[in-house]
Amino acid sequence: MITCDLCGGAKDCLPKEIAGREYDICSACWNALAEKLQGKGRRIRETVFLPSPRTPKEREEEEPPLPGGPPKIWGAPEAQY
Repeated sequence: MITCDLCGGAKDCLPKEIAGREYDICSACWNALAEKLQGKGRRIRETVFLPSPRTPKEREEEEPPLPGGPPKIWGAPEAQY
């Protein structure tokens, strides 16, 4: 038997974690507490604006590489079936 942290009675209590702390609460006290707190909680209603989806742009012409820089490969590999 463990002493309930809410009612102080010596009952079969279960450890419950509330706000980062552990309490020993019997089932009768836990049911009453859960009923009392039903519907309460964090209600953060915040509008979130997502960026518009990116659309594939037409292929823009790229400038040729500068002398002394790495070469740019302009061709595409051929499909092999």
